[in-house]
Amino acid sequence: MQDVGTHRKDRCANMEEKLVNIMNEMAEYLNISQLKKLQEVLLKHLSDNAPQKEQVANTDYLKLFLDAKKIEGCSERTIKYYRVTVEHLLSHISTPIRKITTDEVRSYLVDYQQINNCSKVTVDNVRRNISSFFSWLEEEDYILKSPMRRIHKIKTKTVVKEVISDETIEVMRDHCTQIRDVAMIDMLYSTGIRVGELVNLNISDVNLQHRECIVYGKGDKERRVYFDAKTKIHLQNYLDSRTDGNPALFVTLDSPHTRLKISGVEIRLRELGRSLGLSRIHPHKFRRTMATRAIDKGMPIEQVQKILGHSQIDTTMQYAIVNQNNVKTSHQKYIA
Repeated sequence: MQDVGTHRKDRCANMEEKLVNIMNEMAEYLNISQLKKLQEVLLKHLSDNAPQKEQVANTDYLKLFLDAKKIEGCSERTIKYYRVTVEHLLSHISTPIRKITTDEVRSYLVDYQQINNCSKVTVDNVRRNISSFFSWLEEEDYILKSPMRRIHKIKTKTVVKEVISDETIEVMRDHCTQIRDVAMIDMLYSTGIRVGELVNLNISDVNLQHRECIVYGKGDKERRVYFDAKTKIHLQNYLDSRTDGNPALFVTLDSPHTRLKISGVEIRLRELGRSLGLSRIHPHKFRRTMATRAIDKGMPIEQVQKILGHSQIDTTMQYAIVNQNNVKTSHQKYIA
């Protein structure tokens, strides 16, 4: 019995020494809280009396993540994007989530780009979604460290995207055959709201007298946006022409005059643009135009962020890229 006890004591001492060595080696890579967690996990699993932990399926981790995003107020569209992206990853990597490595994810992203022949922007969107998933798992202590930490943002070319000129807006207004479409164009151009926010607007959300309206953005976040006098007149004309009782601000032209959908706005603008020989006329281009105009005219970037409903100012800063025309105008104003 004494030999058994001595043997067990020697084993414990040996294990303790190994644990100390492991902790010392990992101290360079982990912070204090992570080292404590590592020690806790090692003791738990290397102990003679350690219970066998039930294996959690990868799909269960995904469900927990999506449920958390729903509670946080993410839109159905965002949640669907998360689900599709992570499901695709997990269908190609069979490793249990707790053991997925950086190399596995990096290899997946390389294969994804090659197989789908997609742009760096698309791949970076995929990377960002996967990173959100693993970051959440780390925050919730389901994994010790996210494998995405060393997979950084994919560098893409900085492209100055087109905006819609004042002249083009006037041409589009003049060629609209429906007063609804004029009001719709003015709302997008004047407020810079998202197309999803536009179609969700109700008449009761709009205050014509004060030229403002309440919109519900991503995550059902409420904010106030403003429009100009021209938009007010065209909105009033459109509402005066309405004979239906639908509470929606914009409805279909044909009976029973249901709420206009995102696809309805996109198709209408695309058809109008094509009929005038204009390329790539879509709702987001109006939002980009409004933001660019505001910044060009000196509006503080923080106020532009507020109007657009961006949670991160980095998103707003994308509109602050100086284009060559502005450089030329400034040179003529200050130098020439």
